[in-house]
Amino acid sequence: MTTTDPKDNAHGEGGKNHSADPVADTHMPDHGRLEHVSKSVTPEASREIQAAGATPVTVDDTLASYSATEQLANMLSESETITKHADRPEDEIELASEAGEAKMNWAVVVPAITVCLAIVIWGLTGPVSFAEFASNTLDFVVGYFGWAFILFSTAFVFFIFVLALSKFGQIRLGRDDEAPEFRTVSWIAMMFAAGMGIGLMFYGASEPLTFYREGVPLHAKHSVGPAMASAMFHWTLHPWAIYAIVGLAIAYSTFRLGRRQLVSAAFIPLIGERRAEGALGKFIDILAIIATVFGTACSLGVGAVQIGAGLKASGLIENPGQSTIIGIVSVLTLAFIISALSGVGKGVQYLSNANMALAALLAIFVFIVGPTVSILNLIPGSIGAYLANFFEMAGRTAMSADGTAGDWLASWSIFYWAWWISWSPFVGMFLARISRGRTIREFCVGVMLVPTGVSVVWFSIFGGTAITLEQQGHSIYGDGSAEKQLFGLLHTLPLGTLTGVIAMILLSTFFITSADSASTVMGSMSQYGRTEATPIVSAGWGVLTALIGLTMLLSAGDDTLTNLQNVTIIAASPFLLVVILLMVAMVKDLRNDVIYLDYRSQQEFAARLARERRIHAEALRRQALKERRQKRASSRKRPHKANPSLHLNRK
Repeated sequence: MTTTDPKDNAHGEGGKNHSADPVADTHMPDHGRLEHVSKSVTPEASREIQAAGATPVTVDDTLASYSATEQLANMLSESETITKHADRPEDEIELASEAGEAKMNWAVVVPAITVCLAIVIWGLTGPVSFAEFASNTLDFVVGYFGWAFILFSTAFVFFIFVLALSKFGQIRLGRDDEAPEFRTVSWIAMMFAAGMGIGLMFYGASEPLTFYREGVPLHAKHSVGPAMASAMFHWTLHPWAIYAIVGLAIAYSTFRLGRRQLVSAAFIPLIGERRAEGALGKFIDILAIIATVFGTACSLGVGAVQIGAGLKASGLIENPGQSTIIGIVSVLTLAFIISALSGVGKGVQYLSNANMALAALLAIFVFIVGPTVSILNLIPGSIGAYLANFFEMAGRTAMSADGTAGDWLASWSIFYWAWWISWSPFVGMFLARISRGRTIREFCVGVMLVPTGVSVVWFSIFGGTAITLEQQGHSIYGDGSAEKQLFGLLHTLPLGTLTGVIAMILLSTFFITSADSASTVMGSMSQYGRTEATPIVSAGWGVLTALIGLTMLLSAGDDTLTNLQNVTIIAASPFLLVVILLMVAMVKDLRNDVIYLDYRSQQEFAARLARERRIHAEALRRQALKERRQKRASSRKRPHKANPSLHLNRK
């Protein structure tokens, strides 16, 4: 008698079972494994076992009682049956995110909208109290939880690399034979543009220059290596590790197991399906939407402020004020809503490719007409400084530099980690959507290394040019406003006005791409993780994001950037815990994948077979030795024949 092992159950809703061998799961009525099992476990013996209160005997339990040699012999005798099942085409994975009607999940949407609208109303009616609350809350978060951002941001990096190098790396995000949905070039362009394009435009020149002029904790001013290393630290491996964790968890859960395309669905192995679809899961999705709204709003604010600075630098507007900012935000909002309505396969792909082309042209232009040799020297120098100072930078806390590093960390490292975490729900889900069919190793390596390489080159070109100009006495630092420094750099080079206009276009398209992805993802999360969200829902979230961005800008007074940073850190803080727990949930899921189970079974079977072969070889050697000893003993006991010649001589 056999029963089904509970371990063979599928993970969550929808999809096929990837947690067990399809051959092992197939109860073959015609001889095969069950016939082998029946020889050792008779119905009477099975009833006796159950009557005694013991656990029912399963196929796996019975097979485990056999030696590896016996199992191998049994498989060889049933090779035709096994081959028939092994060669069977793999079943399609039924995606829960593509099934059913596009209904609104009001239990998630209403609380998220309520929080966002409450903040909009508060920021517009009481901007001073809103700014003070943001500042005070930031002090609390940095003072008590800054260590968590510092510690786990580096833990995320090591987790992704370990995952890529482990046996989990060969698992595919989809069927085992599924091909990637997008070409590799388009895949890289889309993930890079959605991940941080606008930030590189804003901070590419200003951050290395600021670190060079003002120094970084534990290093003196005017040190090129530490300045470039700190900028690389913020923009290379760490942000993409955060995106990779969220994206990989959602991609595996959605395309490998067929669950809904939600952050909460990835928590099923940790909290169970009932809780993931209940109040706890809805709370997780609410946090994801709120973090996405504020992360995108921060990008909108940064982009609008820098475009305003570009308009002033180009002479198009003499002194851009709040009306100019409102106009820029309105135009950008309208543009990304139109883009979102075209869908990820069209709008984002075309815009991403255009972004990469424009960004490459701008970078090549600055590289050629700028300090080319200095830039070439900075690329290996920056990489070396980054690697040499990695653990020092990863260990910076408020206690560093004799307890003076706290304010610096709040303005830079912790702000960046919070900003990346606030972007992680939508960038992660977007990465998941465009990475179907790729292996985990391919996903991790692509997401971690390709954007990192581009960031290194970008900061070497723009940051290196800014530092070189500073050293030559042609500083672009001005009054220290980060939004002006890119255009200050471009206007020191030939064709400055033209390249300044190109930079403004690039800022706009980078934001449109990011906001397009964000609004589409928020629409999907509002409709139970549906792959294709209703366009009007995505557009509604886009408008709400624009309102949040305007609130953050208009309530800031003269210190716009600081207010954007403060609100982003506060909004992203709760989602840090979600990302940490996603690592645990993902490992639990992967340990039950059929590929990993096959690997473990292979290792166990090979070890048992090797041990049995060694035992067999030792038995053969003992038998051979015994036979040799018996042969020698028998030859000693055998009587010698008399020699006739000796007998005659004696006579």
